Amino acid sequence: MSTFATLRFSVACLGLMLAGCASGSDLWVEVGNSRYTVEVADDDAERARGLMFRDVLADGHGMLFIHERERGQAYWMKNTRIALDILYFDAERTLVSQQRGVPPCSAGNACPSYPSDAPARYVLELNAGEAARIGLQDGMRMTFGPGIPAH
Repeated sequence: MSTFATLRFSVACLGLMLAGCASGSDLWVEVGNSRYTVEVADDDAERARGLMFRDVLADGHGMLFIHERERGQAYWMKNTRIALDILYFDAERTLVSQQRGVPPCSAGNACPSYPSDAPARYVLELNAGEAARIGLQDGMRMTFGPGIPAH
């Protein structure tokens, strides 16, 4: 391999490593003595897209939605292909409401919403059945790993 080709290969590898670091794949939360690698949705566009159009959510993974303030939240499954547990946490990261086993919906704007029973600031979406598997109960706390904005 020529010196130029070696240099180009090294730069490409470095770029891939840096892209992996920037992806946020090392972000996590803990709830119910279980740790989940999460994607964070903390702006309007990310929250609106959520897990739409995905065919799978890997085991041990989820999506954490962070809202600017605590208030009643309602999520829907428009264009979502994965059954989910939707877990609502207040500003202190205490579980205040759960919607378990929410089915996918392909009915567009006719999809029903799934509201929280109490004001929430954080919403964690996990694969359907996770909340039951780990025995989640209202009042349990969620812990953020390093790198997740606490706002």
